Amino acid sequence: MKFVVSSTEILGHIQAISRVISNKNTLPILDNFLFELKNGELIATASDLETTLITTIPLDASEGDGVIALPAKILTDTLKEFPEQPLTFEVDPQTLAVKLSTENGKFSIPGQNGDDYPKNPEKGQDSVVNITVASEVLLKGVNKTLFATADDELRPVMNGIFIELNNNDLTFVASDAHKLVRYKRLDGRSEVESSFILPKKPASLLRNILPKEENPVLVEFDDKNAFFTLSNYKLICRLVEGKYPSYGSVIPTNNPFKLTIDRVELYNTLKRVSVFSNPASNLIKFELNNNELVVSAQDIDFSISARERLMCQYEGEALEIGFKSVFLLEILQNISSSNVVVALSDPTRAGLFLPYDNENADEDVLMLLMPMMINV
Repeated sequence: MKFVVSSTEILGHIQAISRVISNKNTLPILDNFLFELKNGELIATASDLETTLITTIPLDASEGDGVIALPAKILTDTLKEFPEQPLTFEVDPQTLAVKLSTENGKFSIPGQNGDDYPKNPEKGQDSVVNITVASEVLLKGVNKTLFATADDELRPVMNGIFIELNNNDLTFVASDAHKLVRYKRLDGRSEVESSFILPKKPASLLRNILPKEENPVLVEFDDKNAFFTLSNYKLICRLVEGKYPSYGSVIPTNNPFKLTIDRVELYNTLKRVSVFSNPASNLIKFELNNNELVVSAQDIDFSISARERLMCQYEGEALEIGFKSVFLLEILQNISSSNVVVALSDPTRAGLFLPYDNENADEDVLMLLMPMMINV
């Protein structure tokens, strides 16, 4: 088994899949990449049993077929140091040693039997749902919602992105019980009504590999696993089991008070004022009245406070409401329009944060943040 490959080509592919490898692997073989040479193609795999990422690497030349497992860290660290050049990999089938030859040197890397590498999950024959999604739609859905997922050991369903398919739209939802994001795409439709919960790790892997993808992505899932097929990559992941909470019921429907404000201006004000908030609560206060927003914070323990006034458009009664500044900043960071609309009803009910105008007519973005009690 022998192949010749460009150093930068192989490095780019294995760096992308190396993010799957866990520091706490239960099986030592999972600290390796699986290389399979078949019909003149090199297929590289990385896995942590829950998530598997497979890539096809173009070769300059190859001889024979076979499989070998190679240590991921040694291989990645070595390839990082090479300038662009052809590399020759030669595998000794008896000893499983791999000779890596360059124009000026030779490197010897110990391999392991590729047959010991765990097999990839198979799709369920009867229960598979599939949909073809534009790569830009999938990337945007993951980007808009990933930050709002939880880290809750007691409620694992909250630790992923809920993806809902139906005839009208494709919906991505994430929530950590303090904030909630719902991102709908009207140009992503499915003939079958179905849903699944995509865990956080494969979602962040998709976020890394999707920007380079130009073709639509085939998404297939059954009750246990999801399979994402891209041009040069295939991602397989175990889904989060359980029923996602009814997110629609927590979105308030009657929000008569509307605040419209410059998003960047509000963001920068919050960055300054939040320095003066109590580190334990991160509480900042909004005071709204007559097209004016006053943002304030204080930390009584250190006798510090801050208060800043902003001009805005406000329709509604005078209102005081508290929010956690960390969550508020995250929400504003993930809204892309220049102005943001905040829909409110009273200090005890969630505030809705909406883009003033969507970049795309087919998208519908809604972000929700629970308020905090203001100590008067």
